[in-house]
Amino acid sequence: MIILAVDTASTSCSVSIVDGTSVLSEYMVNHKDTHSRFVMEMIHTMLAACRLRASDLDGIAVTTGPGSFTGLRIGLSTVKGLALAIDKPVVGVNSLEVLARQVGGPGSYSLVCPMMDARRSEVYAAVYRLSDGKMTCESEPRAVRPEKALQNITWPCIFAGDGAVAYRDLITSTLPELAIVADGGDQFIRAATIGRMAIERFMVRDIDDLGALKPVYLRQSDAEKNLQHAVAT
Repeated sequence: MIILAVDTASTSCSVSIVDGTSVLSEYMVNHKDTHSRFVMEMIHTMLAACRLRASDLDGIAVTTGPGSFTGLRIGLSTVKGLALAIDKPVVGVNSLEVLARQVGGPGSYSLVCPMMDARRSEVYAAVYRLSDGKMTCESEPRAVRPEKALQNITWPCIFAGDGAVAYRDLITSTLPELAIVADGGDQFIRAATIGRMAIERFMVRDIDDLGALKPVYLRQSDAEKNLQHAVAT
């Protein structure tokens, strides 16, 4: 089963092609330019590198959020257009769950708290527990101030994502005996992880309705807030 995976949920953009448990190719950029300028080029590059045509794919996976409003729309519109063109199924994957799966709870850290920088002094965050190789959600994804995301964490917890990096000092000072902040590549969403997660769903035919697949924003955009304010006044 050959899966194309795409992520445009944050400042980084990642594309990967996964075949079963093997990663055939992965391409990531992180230079704050709009993803619409290069995501299709990245997809074409990956297909060419693997000597595949789009029609050779068995399915496509994409992050649905939370994340950048513009980035999510770019990723979803790109994947939807491609899926319609080649008539392939699509799976949407939660951005925070991807970050949690990448870290995997090393050592005694049974909790994982992925954090994505949501601007406005907020983060997108959730808490997942790892037990016997399975991951369960203990705190649903939400947009909150970082200090609120740290409340009720009483077990050793590893924090991952660009939000965790941005608020490292707050995390380690608030939970000095319980928290560790992942570094390096764990602050970025990797399309290869998305692909592996998606294969689990494709194998049991747990696919999404393409027409109903929408971004998960968790909060209103500035434009929506301004419109509501204008209507109210």
